[in-house]
Amino acid sequence: MVSRVRIALLAASAALGLSACSAQYQTHGYVPREDDLQQIVPGIDTRATVEDVIGVPAASGVRDAGGYYYIESQVRSFAWQEPEVIDREVLAITFDGQGVVNNISRYGLEDGNVVPITRRITRTNDGEMGFIRKLFGNIGGLTLGDLDQQ
Repeated sequence: MVSRVRIALLAASAALGLSACSAQYQTHGYVPREDDLQQIVPGIDTRATVEDVIGVPAASGVRDAGGYYYIESQVRSFAWQEPEVIDREVLAITFDGQGVVNNISRYGLEDGNVVPITRRITRTNDGEMGFIRKLFGNIGGLTLGDLDQQ
């Protein structure tokens, strides 16, 4: 009877361990649907109507006549490996000097190089202390005298 319980526990832990190694997919950003884009007419619509119809862009051009850019990326994360961008779509809406839509273009990974999108990371004051060290760092550092004083 005990050996059956051990075998069941071993099988359950193996199944749990194997399920933890499946790839995780995440989508970042937003690109408007095609039916929403059909409502935008080049030569007629302006920046304001684009924002009303499909929303505020993820990025825009630096100049006044710069375009709007909607960016969506799909990232695959697997176990200990570095996350990998498996798909990226960029929708570029350009405007003329008066702010009227000039062109709508779509770009994907096949159209160019992958541009890494980085984040600024604020370092903490604890240095490079690992998670396990933080977790077990205070074990043994607490005495009964410390508890009575509180």
